[in-house]
Amino acid sequence: MRHVKWLFVVLLISFLTSFVEKDKKPSGGLSMGDVAPDFSVKSTSNEQALFHLNEFKGKYILLNFWASYDAQSRMQNICFDHVLRSAHGVKMVSISFDEYRSVFQETIRKDQIATPTCFVETTGEKSDLFKDYRLKKGFANYLLDGNGVIIAKNISVAELSAYLKKLG
Repeated sequence: MRHVKWLFVVLLISFLTSFVEKDKKPSGGLSMGDVAPDFSVKSTSNEQALFHLNEFKGKYILLNFWASYDAQSRMQNICFDHVLRSAHGVKMVSISFDEYRSVFQETIRKDQIATPTCFVETTGEKSDLFKDYRLKKGFANYLLDGNGVIIAKNISVAELSAYLKKLG
């Protein structure tokens, strides 16, 4: 029953976002064709361990930036997580800019987010990561190819599903 609920949420969001006309010009941040800057963040389960983006070289990655206080980015994070759980061609790396680890941990618990590739950057919008990805006008997501090149930016759940079908 829980899966039906999430499927309904994903379909509803896809339906609603299909009516929103998107501005095709980048509004800030990196652009398609750019190589995504490498970064490292501390693991949520082990403070000593670091995650490096370049560990995923050769794989398609959905890099999703969000925060629990931003309803739209949080909802997208939930939907992306549930869509990609069964996908084989794309992995999600989810980065939260919540300044309190406890808020982040409670959010991923409530939202039932898979945690192996979900991280928090507790310096928030002051972090180097926020600056490197030029996230001046809110949060963003980037679909990266196996070489770390941005092939899509700010995609919707429906657009991600189309990419997944192309990848097989």
